[in-house]
Amino acid sequence: MDLSLKGKYALVCGGSKGIGLASAIEMSRQGCNVTLLSRNVHDLSQALKLLYKNDNQVHRFIVADQSNPEEVSRRFATIPHGFHILVLNSGGPKAGKIIDSTTQDLQVAFNNLLLSSQIIVRHSYTYMKNAIYGRIINMISIGLKEPIPGLGVSNTIRGAVGNWSKTLAYELGPDGITVNNVLPGYTLTDRLSHLMEQRAKDRGIEKEDVIQTYLDQIPLKRLASPNEIGNVVAFIASPAAGYINGVNLPVDGGYLKSL
Repeated sequence: MDLSLKGKYALVCGGSKGIGLASAIEMSRQGCNVTLLSRNVHDLSQALKLLYKNDNQVHRFIVADQSNPEEVSRRFATIPHGFHILVLNSGGPKAGKIIDSTTQDLQVAFNNLLLSSQIIVRHSYTYMKNAIYGRIINMISIGLKEPIPGLGVSNTIRGAVGNWSKTLAYELGPDGITVNNVLPGYTLTDRLSHLMEQRAKDRGIEKEDVIQTYLDQIPLKRLASPNEIGNVVAFIASPAAGYINGVNLPVDGGYLKSL
């Protein structure tokens, strides 16, 4: 099975921590040249040190705020080359009911999760097409299949991203470019920790009680680690996954009840 990414170039959005960083580490282990994108220079600098260089790869980072599509567009206008692999990952929208959310809340999430991704995909499309190799991997959420209570904006916008991705899979397939969605379940990240703390506060219970309610719904009875999601991303990015296209792949320990 060909899992090698030697000679390939990947961009990992939200690559300074969590699932994004775990994905970057695993792809670098497989020989990929990785560029990380995030807002925080310090976090990016520290993350870069964790990437493998066994095949003399060159790793870089880009500082940009995905919630600002104009800034993303300016940044990518100065990048002369494209990427074979795009991992489109970003921090999720703030928690809350959709009925309590403002149009600004929706616009910020739309900018972050879809408009900036469109800019990034258009930047690398010709590069992928000429290479006859492209992997676009959207990091979405199990909320794409079953709305998660208390994450109204996320559930809404990620539905749009899921259909955008499916449309791209149909349009770009003839060019040798695959487009897939990874749907992480409850994963040990800073965002999940924050959401659990907020839920515990709202309900007047302990954070440990919130964790237990999650575990009760997961057949494997544990939360995922970021590297378990990163392993899946690295596989989808590889030549071995060349016939996987247009799918929503839950990585959730069996949490989802639907097919």
